[in-house]
Amino acid sequence: MRPLDWIVLLGTISFIVIYGIWKTRGSKDIEGYLKGDNSMKWWTIGLSIMATQASAITFLSTPGQAYEDGMRFVQFYFGLPIAMVIISITVIPIFYKLNVYTAYEFLENRFDLKTRSLAAVLFLIQRGLAAGITIYAPSIILSTVLGWSLTITNLVMGVVVIIYTMSGGTKAVSVTQKQQMAVMMGGMIIAGIMVVSYLPENVGFTDAVNVAGSLGKMNVVDFSFDWDDRYNFWSGITGGLFLALSYFGTDQSQVARYLGGKSIGESRLGLLFNGLLKIPMQFLILFIGVMVFVFYQFNQPPVFFNEGTKTKVYATQHADELRTLEANYSSIFEEKQQAMQGLVSALKADDAAAIATAEAQVENLNTAGKEVREDVKALITKAVPNAETKDTDYVFISFVMKYLPAGLVGLLLAVIFSAAMSSVASELNALASTTVVDIYKRSVNQSGSPAHYVTASKLFTVGWGIIAILFATFASMLDNLIQAVNIIGSIFYGTILGIFLVAFYFKKIKGNAVFFAAILAELVVLYCFYFTDIAFLWFNVIGCVAVILFGFILQNMIGKKEKELIQV
Repeated sequence: MRPLDWIVLLGTISFIVIYGIWKTRGSKDIEGYLKGDNSMKWWTIGLSIMATQASAITFLSTPGQAYEDGMRFVQFYFGLPIAMVIISITVIPIFYKLNVYTAYEFLENRFDLKTRSLAAVLFLIQRGLAAGITIYAPSIILSTVLGWSLTITNLVMGVVVIIYTMSGGTKAVSVTQKQQMAVMMGGMIIAGIMVVSYLPENVGFTDAVNVAGSLGKMNVVDFSFDWDDRYNFWSGITGGLFLALSYFGTDQSQVARYLGGKSIGESRLGLLFNGLLKIPMQFLILFIGVMVFVFYQFNQPPVFFNEGTKTKVYATQHADELRTLEANYSSIFEEKQQAMQGLVSALKADDAAAIATAEAQVENLNTAGKEVREDVKALITKAVPNAETKDTDYVFISFVMKYLPAGLVGLLLAVIFSAAMSSVASELNALASTTVVDIYKRSVNQSGSPAHYVTASKLFTVGWGIIAILFATFASMLDNLIQAVNIIGSIFYGTILGIFLVAFYFKKIKGNAVFFAAILAELVVLYCFYFTDIAFLWFNVIGCVAVILFGFILQNMIGKKEKELIQV
C-alpha cells in the first residue's frame, strides 16, 4: 500500500463514520433510535436496502465466483423483483397499520407470544452468524495487507462499525449508506474499466466478451432443471423468490430500512427501486469477475491467489516443491498464450472449425493448470496444516493489489470496507432492535423508560458486535463466502417466511399449530442440509411449504381434540 492509497482509504472511512455520528446525534427515544423518526425518503430507503445486501462479501467473493463459475450466479436474484412487488402490496401496509418496530411484533398480534419469540430467535441466530462472516470478509484483506493477525483485524473492523451504529441507531445506518453505495458502485465501475484497458492491444471489449463466452463464462441463464444445481433459472425464480420474500419481508435488517420511511408510498418506492437495480448491479459485479478471468488468460495469474499463505509455505521445508509447481504452472501458461492468440484470431474470423480447435486447446491447458493448482493446495495443507486453501475470495483483491495504480487501490479497499460497514451496521442495528423490542421489552422488562430502552439498544448493539467478532474468527473454515452467507440464510429463512405466510394468508391456522409446525419444518431443513445434496436455494421453499403443511395438519389435529374435549 502506497501513501496515496492510505489517504484515500482512511479519508473515505473516516468521513463516513464522522458524517453518520454528526448527522444522527441526539436520538433520545426509541422511536427516533429504532425507526429514525419515520423521516426516510424513498431514494434513501432504496439505497440503504441495496447497501445492506451488498456486503463486502459481494465485492470480494462475487468476482471470484464468476472467475471460477461464470455468470450463472446472477440467476440467484431472478425472483427478487417479483418478491419486491409482493411485499410492497401485502406486507408494507400491514406493518404500517400496526405501527410496529420489528416484523415480529405482528406475529404476536396474529398468533401468540411464543410464536413471535420463536421467529425472533431464529432470526437472531442466523443474522448473528451472518454478521460474523460480514466482518470476516474485509478482515482477511486488511490482515493480508497490513500483516496483522486476523483476530486483531476482526476486532478493529467490528469496533469501527459498533461506534457509529451505537451512536445513531437506524438513522445513522441509513444516512451513511448513501455515501457508502456511491463509493461502492463508483469504485467497481472504475475497476471494470481498468480490467478491460489492461487487455492486449489486439483484444477489444467485444473480443473479451467473445473469449469469455467461448470459454463458458457467459452462462447467464440455464433452463435445465436439476435439484442439485445451485444456480439455474428454476432455482433462482422459485428458491430465490422465497429467499427474497423472507429476507426483505421478515429479516429485521431489511424491514428496519423501510419501516423508517415517511409513508407507505416512500417505502414501496424504495423496495421497487431495489428490485429494478439489484440484478443489473450483481450482473456488473459478476461481469467484472469474468473480465478478470479473461485478463488472466493473457497475463499469468498466481498459482495460488492468497499470497500470504504462499509466503508461509516458502518459509517451510516444502519451499522447493512449491517453486517446482510454480515453474510447471508458468510453463503451461506460456504454452496457452499461443492457443489464446489462435482463439482470438478464430473468433474474429468467425471460423467455426478453428474456434472449436482453439477452444479445445485452451480448455485442455486450463485443466492442466487447475491440476497444478490442486497440487499446490495439497502442498499447502501439508506445509501449513491450518491454512485456508480456498482462494477464490482473493482473486479480485489480488488483481487490485498487483495491477491497479496508486489511489485506485485505496479506493477499491474503501469499496470493500464501505460495503462491510453498511452491512454489519444494518445487521447489528437489526439484532439490537429485535432483542430489545421482541425479547427484552416484551418478556423481561416491560416498565422501562424511553431512555432506558435506548440505552438497552446501545448495549445490545455492543453485545451483538462482540458475538459477531468472535464468530468471525471461525469464518476461515467456510467455503466461498458469498455462498456461505446465503446458505446460512437459507437454513432459517424458509421457516421464518412460512410463519409469516401463514399469518398473512391462512387464517384458520392458530398459534399452537404454527409454533410446532415451524419447529418441525426447521428440523426438516436441517435434515436436508446435513444428509442430502439438495441445492441450498431449495431449503427456502422446503422450509416455507413445510410450515404451511404441518400447520394445516396440526391445526386439524388440535381442532379435533378441542371438539372432543367440548363434547366430553
